[in-house]
Amino acid sequence: MQCSPELIRRAFQKGTDMADTETANALPETIEEAKADAKGFLAQAQETLGDAFDATVNAVKEHPIAAAGIAAGVAAAVGGAAYAATQLGGDKEPAAKPAKSAKK
Repeated sequence: MQCSPELIRRAFQKGTDMADTETANALPETIEEAKADAKGFLAQAQETLGDAFDATVNAVKEHPIAAAGIAAGVAAAVGGAAYAATQLGGDKEPAAKPAKSAKK
């Protein structure tokens, strides 16, 4: 199976269909209706995520070097963000330096 623009378009279309405002704004009249709506939404979400996952796997198989580069870039960005978040405290006192012992 190849990662085609058509497969990506269909996965995107399913995602946008799930966000249909008429469906999202309709309130169910019974708990059973709410359960059925939730199960339907979950099934549709699982199918959409499965399609997106399949498209991603196929893209990685077709372009492994590019995928490795993207993964490395993402890892660097996440690591940089985590490091920056630890440095933003500002109020923290610097670690105390150990006292120098007098040499005899």
